[in-house]
Amino acid sequence: MEIAGPPRGAVAVPLAVARVAGGPVEPVWRSSEGGLTFRLTGGRYAKWAPAGTPLDLAAERDRMLWAGPFARVPTPLALLRDEEGSCLVTTALPGRSAVHERWLAEPATAVRAIGAGLRALHEALPVQDCPFDWSVAERLERARRSGLRPDSALEEAPTIDRLVVCHGDACAPNTLLDDAGQWSGHVDLGTLGVADRWADLAVASWSTAWNYGDDWTGALLEAYGIDRDEERLRYYRALWDAT
Repeated sequence: MEIAGPPRGAVAVPLAVARVAGGPVEPVWRSSEGGLTFRLTGGRYAKWAPAGTPLDLAAERDRMLWAGPFARVPTPLALLRDEEGSCLVTTALPGRSAVHERWLAEPATAVRAIGAGLRALHEALPVQDCPFDWSVAERLERARRSGLRPDSALEEAPTIDRLVVCHGDACAPNTLLDDAGQWSGHVDLGTLGVADRWADLAVASWSTAWNYGDDWTGALLEAYGIDRDEERLRYYRALWDAT
């Protein structure tokens, strides 16, 4: 599996992306599953998923359409498919990723924005109206359908702290920051769904070590406004690894 990050070296532009580009195309991100994101003209982005990968851009489109009235997320413009894969075109959001070089140099600012942005997202999205599930049971079942064999110990989840509509991939790169260092939006919503808020918090805080070189869990939880819970952090990080 590839490591997510800005692409290195030349990147071949998929035909579906070239068809919708209407001008210059700039590759800006490569996902761990081999997907690519391109910046297009006209304030648009194109996310491309090669055929045969687990990336489901139709699921992401549906989640953005649902979340759009409540939260700062991209607006889907088009979804195209061909033999090579699928391409989701969206509007751009203001701001830069929390792992942009500027914020890599200012991790304390970035981590506070990630925590505050996650709290705002959880409070904005209406749990009772959400049609998408990201519960422990759903994630374990999805993993098994994909041929994975999660440890049976993961069936014993901690009690629910608070159900929210989770981002589903709350790693640092998926929060955007404005020039003042405040969160400005969220991207990559392909697994958004209802779950305990610690499912997001555990991974968001864990990703600070991956992206900034140090563990900023305490600072992120403080910015979110919650006390540290070691049991839930351990459990939901293990679930992330297994699924």
